[in-house]
Amino acid sequence: MRVAYGSDANQFVDLRMPKTRGSHALVICIHGGYWRAKYDLEYLGHFCVGLRAKGVATANVEYRRVGNPGGGWPGTFADIRAAYQFLLQSAARYEFDLGRVIVLGHSAGGQLALCLAAREAGVKTAISVAGVVDLRRAYELHLSNDAVVEFLGGTPTEVEDHYREADPMKLAIRARQWLVHGSADDIVPPSLSKDYVKAKAKEDARLVMIPDAGHFEIVDPRSEAWRDVERVVMAEGKA
Repeated sequence: MRVAYGSDANQFVDLRMPKTRGSHALVICIHGGYWRAKYDLEYLGHFCVGLRAKGVATANVEYRRVGNPGGGWPGTFADIRAAYQFLLQSAARYEFDLGRVIVLGHSAGGQLALCLAAREAGVKTAISVAGVVDLRRAYELHLSNDAVVEFLGGTPTEVEDHYREADPMKLAIRARQWLVHGSADDIVPPSLSKDYVKAKAKEDARLVMIPDAGHFEIVDPRSEAWRDVERVVMAEGKA
């Protein structure tokens, strides 16, 4: 079911509930697309269907993106926080188990998921799947034609405060963090997740590198690579 969490046309979540009755773990899924409006949540729907089949409730979050009025930093992240808070407030209605809420982001959504974990104390587990988790490095590599410059509104020199506020590498995160990445990803370099875990040695950050997997295979329930992501989600969902 599609449920609005705000008044903008892009402020909604697609909820998928398991067929079984009772309290369910909830995975809040944040799609990627380098924060740009031309990419939406539809592709991550298959991933959500796969998790629902395992008895997990999912909330596929749409949000304002670069190209939408109010999109970019900080509006995009404000939407993610609003969606998260809406879902927590709706727990009784939809039978979510508040003790088993996981925030998961794919690609640019990985940055948003970790950013949320840094600012919402209630987030206990954040999973970045092929995440853009180092924004300064993304700028240096000019990933997706300087998508991070569009998202944050300038270069690190021009908007240093935005990079400081938005970059997971610079944020203190108490939640358990899983960095899942395919070794054959040619859209977001696997080194971003590897280096992130090394830099976060004092935090609970764990790396799962999937051999020979590409950027979209790891969110495709038909692929072998997806099984590794599924194992991480299901293990955390049982906590």
